[in-house]
Parts: sequence; structure tokens; C-alpha cells
Amino acid sequence: MNKYLFLLLSLFIIDSSLGQTTDTQKINTILDNWHKAAAEADFDSYFELMSKEAVFIGTDAAEVWNKSEFMSFSKPYFDQGKAWDFSSVNRNIYIGPKGDIAWFDELLDTWMQLCRGSGVLKKENGQWKIAHYVLSLTIPNDEIEAVIDVKREIDSTYIKSLVRQ
Repeated sequence: MNKYLFLLLSLFIIDSSLGQTTDTQKINTILDNWHKAAAEADFDSYFELMSKEAVFIGTDAAEVWNKSEFMSFSKPYFDQGKAWDFSSVNRNIYIGPKGDIAWFDELLDTWMQLCRGSGVLKKENGQWKIAHYVLSLTIPNDEIEAVIDVKREIDSTYIKSLVRQ
């Protein structure tokens, strides 16, 4: 191959890839900005990154909110100027074969110590939006019995209330 043609093709490939952001990079940025918006108590930016029908599941068994419910729950914290400050220390992102759904898991540095976030994003009008998020505490396997002892009575009562419904 002619070295000038090779050089020209190489420059074209490099030039065409510059400025392109992969979906994985976009999703990383969205999740980082979402956590940043909470840390800065930026209510509008935080909820703008979520889809209209988003669901947020918190660490308490009763915390399953649609977007509107989560906004109502969160508003007082944001209004006080201090919502929550979660920083991702490790994140895995997976994108579906059609490129319109993604799921992720992340380890978070939080006031509760190490937590796990996981969720789903979907493309809406070409933009990634958080559609489902689950926040959970991580419990070392060696400590699970002690945690079960703390939770036993509360969980038993809650389970009974769910079974009666």
C-alpha cells in the first residue's frame, strides 16, 4: 500500500473518531452528573436525568418510589442545600444489542460507607435517561449473621404486613 494513502486513511480514521463519544462514556457522564447534582443539591438537574416513569428503590424495604414520589421525598433535602453525596468508585456498564437500553452496577462511597447502586438507562429521543435505580448496602459475608440479628424483628413485621395485603 502506498505510504501516503496509508497515512491519509490513518488520519481520516483518527479524525472521524475524535469528538465522538461512545454510549458508555455518555452513560458514565450522566451517572457522574446525577450523583454530582445530588451532592450540590441541584434538584432540577438531578431529576432531569431521570426518565418520566423512573423508579428509585432505596435501602429501606418500604422505599420504592416512582419519580413523582421520589421528588416529593427528596425535595426537603435538596431545599436544605444538602441532599446526599455518593461517589462512584467502580462502575460496570452494559449496553443491549439494539443500543437503546443499558444497565449498570456501581460501588459507591457514601455516608453509609460502601453501597451498591444498580440500574437501567434507556434512550428517550436520543438521550440516555435513568429509568430504574436501586441503592443497597453492602454487607461483608462474615458479618451477615450480626446484620440479620439487627433486622430480624423489623423484617418479620414488615413481611407480615405485606402478606396481609
